[in-house]
Order: sequence, then C-alpha cells, then structure tokens
Amino acid sequence: MSTPANPTTPAPRAKMFLTPGDDPRRGGPTKGDERTTLTEFLRVQRLTLELKCQGLDAEQLARRAAEPSTLSLLGLVRHLAKVEQIWFRERMAGQDVTRRYSTPEEPDGDFDGAVPDPEVVAEAWAAWREEVAFAERYVAEAPSLDVICVDPRGGLEISLRTILVHMVEEYARHNGHADLLRERIDGRVGE
Repeated sequence: MSTPANPTTPAPRAKMFLTPGDDPRRGGPTKGDERTTLTEFLRVQRLTLELKCQGLDAEQLARRAAEPSTLSLLGLVRHLAKVEQIWFRERMAGQDVTRRYSTPEEPDGDFDGAVPDPEVVAEAWAAWREEVAFAERYVAEAPSLDVICVDPRGGLEISLRTILVHMVEEYARHNGHADLLRERIDGRVGE
C-alpha cells in the first residue's frame, strides 16, 4: 500500500505545466532560415505568457509578487504590450502613437495600473493581442532583418534582427517571473 503524497509538498519541478500532447508550443519549425527561427522562438515565448495566465481570474492576475514589488501577471501582460508597441510601432514603423500604460507622470503605469478588475484584464489582453498582431505583420512584411530604426535614447541604429532577439530575451526573462507568480497563486509549476 502506497502512502498518499503530502499536499503541502511542492510539486516536483520535473512535472510539466501542460502535458506534452496538450502543449501548443510544440510542433513549430525546428529548421529554417533566420527569420523563421527568430519568429518561432518569439511566438513560443508569447504563447508561454498566455499559458502562464490561463484560467486565472482578475484578482489572481493582479496579485502582486510580494511587497513592495508591483510585479503581477497582469502587469506583465500590460508591460509586454507596451514593449511590443515601443519596438515595432514606434521605433521600427515610425508611428506617432500614445504610449500604452505609461506617461512621464506615471512611468510605471503598466504595473501600477494592473488592478483586479475584469475590464482592466480584458483591455490588457486586447492591447497585447493588438500589438503582437501588428508586430507579426511588420516582421512578415519587412524586406529583410537588416531593416533598421534609430533608438531615440542615444541615436544608435538597431536592426530588426536585433529587436527580435531582444524580444525573445524580454519575454524569456518575464516568463521566468511569470513562473514564480503562477506558482505563488495556485502552485502550478513547469515550463
């Protein structure tokens, strides 16, 4: 007769967040040119953020990591919508748009405004999806990854290639935060 598992014991790290057969991040291109490879890695990172937030209500999504941090899953969704907008709409496409979630008076509005309100959650996901769709179209239509923008913070020329690598890094870092936030909310762990 086996002894039942202790419910207070943390889940083993080896357990997957999703079973491999149910994981939509699998099955993308594993071989390909540079654009295909970079866009696939970014697609998987974006999808990971969605999966880490899946099934949570507004209160759970807005729950902060630990005082005094303002870090929350909802804040990450809002922050990444803003980052997508900055790099692809503002810098690469040169659009003059009102920046999402931050102003000179409220530079951390992406995290500070992540409150447990279903309308705030719905707006954040809509904004994130809109910015991701714009970025995907921009990358797909770009003549090459050598297209450049000039970063206004110092006049440095930056290629679309570099921005794609940066976005993979940005999501990967924040998905690490999302891992810890999700585990704190309901104990779910995994990739």
